[in-house]
Amino acid sequence: MLKLVQGILEFRKLHLSDYRNRFSHLAMGQKPDSLFITCSDSRVVPNLFTSTHPGHLFVLRNAGNIIPPYHVLCSERASIEFAVSQLPIENIIVCGHSNCGAMQAIMGGTEALPESLQFWLSFGQNPKECPSIESLAKENILKQIEHLKTFPLIKEKYDQGLLKLWGWYFDVGTGDTFAYEEELKSFILIDAVEGEYILARLKNLREKHENLNSHKSP
Repeated sequence: MLKLVQGILEFRKLHLSDYRNRFSHLAMGQKPDSLFITCSDSRVVPNLFTSTHPGHLFVLRNAGNIIPPYHVLCSERASIEFAVSQLPIENIIVCGHSNCGAMQAIMGGTEALPESLQFWLSFGQNPKECPSIESLAKENILKQIEHLKTFPLIKEKYDQGLLKLWGWYFDVGTGDTFAYEEELKSFILIDAVEGEYILARLKNLREKHENLNSHKSP
């Protein structure tokens, strides 16, 4: 708590003046184009490693970056449906990470855990075919993307090419971020080359949205 209060004082002293105009604009509403789903782990800070500012990301965090299938009523479903139906979301990123406590719990067996946590982790990836925590965390990302496709609105937009679903993996030990490439069946480091490849696809997605909006205009 001491660190939080000291942080607020430091922010007011060093940074608030630079953000006042941004906050004033954001007070009128938010228009993020990305829903970022990640773990609650304190070591994973999306705005830090993506160099984003307030208003850029709609962030959903929980233990193990888990998204139950659509039929399960939970706060995650409410947040996702709000984001996709009420905000201009064009991308959904599911981002897992190394040394994830939720994945360690799944790998070790959840029998001794509280009932609520056992239920929650039951929506994670089955560890039987995963030789390590790292592989389990990566397979879990892909499983949660499949769960997202059970949401009717997401599936509709995804099938129309108006929504991209991304699987990312953050390495806590190095600060590197990896993107899953379906063609390669592998997570690839987001360096200059991979970054340009992703940006090209994002450009095509944005053009689709612009064309759709132009057809809607009177």
